[in-house]
Amino acid sequence: MPKITPEFAQTLYEGADSAHAFDHVLRVMRLAVRIAEAEGADVAVVQMAALLHDVADSRHDHHLVGAQIARELLAEEPESFVNAVVHCIEAHRFSQLPEPATLEAQCLNDADKLDAIGAIGVARVFAFAATHGNRLWTHTLSELEQIVGSNRQEYRQTYGATRDYTPGHEFLCKLTGLAESMYTATARQLAYDRHVYMTAFFQRLDEEAMGLC
Repeated sequence: MPKITPEFAQTLYEGADSAHAFDHVLRVMRLAVRIAEAEGADVAVVQMAALLHDVADSRHDHHLVGAQIARELLAEEPESFVNAVVHCIEAHRFSQLPEPATLEAQCLNDADKLDAIGAIGVARVFAFAATHGNRLWTHTLSELEQIVGSNRQEYRQTYGATRDYTPGHEFLCKLTGLAESMYTATARQLAYDRHVYMTAFFQRLDEEAMGLC
């Protein structure tokens, strides 16, 4: 079994879409390691989990499938290390169980969410929209709030795969709540600045789309 280096890990992501390609993995790894170092987590566990966290991204329940793939790839490593990495991958999705039960899993979960907000988050959501043929803008945020209603997660599940589900919809239904969902103090600090920037972008987008500036 090849040693799991960043170079080997990159071969596991061939064909991934731009929002989940190896560039995303490297960004999450850098963030996760930064958080782990600041929070006193096991950096080796966090780094390995970050490298492998999206190996099954194209599959249903990719966090669970990816965790099993990681277990197979790491079969020659100590069992305690493998179990720690596997749990991080199982628990890395913000909207799916299981909840991260270790500090290392919290570090990866936070890093993955951080990569969904800020300037990178804006770039990713528009890349996704373009790839899937979605419209880029249809209504102002205030109008979207009325359209979406109070149950934003349900709206996202119902309409998220439709052409008229825009980056503005995704901002309201998912991205705007990520900063408040961080587990670690380090991630909360990083999330604040990213959230402010992202919010300002979508407000400016409304103004330009309406011809106000």
